Amino acid sequence: MSQRQSKSVEAGSRENERRHTILRAAIDVFARKGYHGCRIADVAREAGVAYGLVYHYFKNKDELLETVAETGWGGFVSRIRAVAEDESTSLEAKVRGIADVAFEAYRVDPRAVKVLILEIARSPAGGHVASRQQAFLDVIRMAADMFARAQAAGQLRPELDPMLCASLLCGSIEMGLTAFVSGLMEDRSPEALERAKVQIAESFLRGVLPSSAPLTEASWKQESPSSGTKPKVGKRV
Repeated sequence: MSQRQSKSVEAGSRENERRHTILRAAIDVFARKGYHGCRIADVAREAGVAYGLVYHYFKNKDELLETVAETGWGGFVSRIRAVAEDESTSLEAKVRGIADVAFEAYRVDPRAVKVLILEIARSPAGGHVASRQQAFLDVIRMAADMFARAQAAGQLRPELDPMLCASLLCGSIEMGLTAFVSGLMEDRSPEALERAKVQIAESFLRGVLPSSAPLTEASWKQESPSSGTKPKVGKRV
């Protein structure tokens, strides 16, 4: 490598490092102040760079949020895909694996997950992220394909809709993480995360595996409070 080429590589490395530093600072500020409370000046201060340098890499706050979403979702989706498309494991193992990927992401980088959920997924600010809806739909479709393959192999109750199963699983995981990032769960220790991950996966699995008793339309009407019929209760012994 020539001296000129070496300098070019070194300059490119510095550029990437500065951009990453600014992006990391944006995640921290978004997590602390929220999208609407965040200013470019706050990001520059957090990153320890000049105000104008932020604009050198990102044209505005919207682009910062968009980049956070693309970076965060890109890695998450690739890890989910690796679990969902692993045909050497059972559906039960895959569901646990997907829950593990989600909660491990929170354990490693809770602020980034907080931004993805509260500032992109659940906040009107997320409307600034053009790829937001597509990213969510891609994850659900991926999970739906996983459930459809499992159903064909007899690992999923035959009367269940794979797309609804995928939506329910993704929704359960998202709401579970929301409890942590919003502060509803005060204990955010690794042990608490492990218990939450297991509870979500097990609660979901007990309802979709073939060993679960199917809920028919007739039994739903009989058990539902709106039907006016109280469920039968066994005699006490």
